[in-house]
Amino acid sequence: MASMKFNNVYLGDSYSVASSLEAKGNLKNLDLVINDYYFGLKTFEGAEIKMQKIVVDYLLQNNNNIKLIVGGDLSNQLAITAFMASHYNISYLGMYSACATFNSAIISLASLIDLKKINKGIAITSSHNKVAERQFRYPIEYGAPKPKRTTYTATGSVGVIVTKEKTNIRVESATIGQSINSSIKDALNMGAVMAPAAANTLYNHLKELNIDIKYYDLILTGDLGIYGSKIFKELLNTKYNIKLNKHIDAGSILYKKEQNLYAGSSGPVTLPLVLFNKILKEKKYKKILLIATGSLHSPTLVNQKNPICATAHAIGLEVIK
Repeated sequence: MASMKFNNVYLGDSYSVASSLEAKGNLKNLDLVINDYYFGLKTFEGAEIKMQKIVVDYLLQNNNNIKLIVGGDLSNQLAITAFMASHYNISYLGMYSACATFNSAIISLASLIDLKKINKGIAITSSHNKVAERQFRYPIEYGAPKPKRTTYTATGSVGVIVTKEKTNIRVESATIGQSINSSIKDALNMGAVMAPAAANTLYNHLKELNIDIKYYDLILTGDLGIYGSKIFKELLNTKYNIKLNKHIDAGSILYKKEQNLYAGSSGPVTLPLVLFNKILKEKKYKKILLIATGSLHSPTLVNQKNPICATAHAIGLEVIK
């Protein structure tokens, strides 16, 4: 597994867009809330492109010399992000790690900045409940009932400037995860699919960088959900002998319990929404390990009864007060 430390890499301005459903959850002071899944357009895909473009437009207002946009979404061939990027005269690198995409984007930019190939770039991701539902599960009109272990894809977009210019958030380290096949075939139980990958990445991050679990004030996983989080902790304890106390799963806390959205939130936007609109705004943590989790499946492979692979990428952040 590839673990690394960075020198002089920071997170700068960020911008977050989400639907009113996420705004009614546990997030604080979103930059923009949309009340219509169509966002005034004719298609859900158009709405997701519009969300991304608003994010990038905002970030470009206050940041010159942006050399690269890195990001992705859940649509086939990253069509959403590619279409957004076509509006700008800026190099674009598409990135797909399912719901771990945001961390992939930051790691790529941090590596290029650390190597002094670029000075600044934008990491961006998004997800849209209706776009993902139609692609990965059933036609929206079908109204299929779902088990409690299911997670609900969040609607929104988040972008952040990754830069060599010093800010109060330093990108300290990263671990690129493996593709883990745990022989699970249930596409409605993504928490169980991704939990082994999250545990594997955390173990290797600590081992390869010679870090004690107590080094971090918080372990923030992406979208394991309520049940996946339980499996994650159990695996760490039984397989890796790691006792996890300071853990929050973004997917488990994005929505409030009374919203009754199954096992919590999923989607690439889940982790950054919670990071920038809850965790960092609370100003409680100095050392944060982000473990973004992604279920790497397609409807075709699932329908062919194949097991689902998963990955998890970790980023260590230091909040400089």
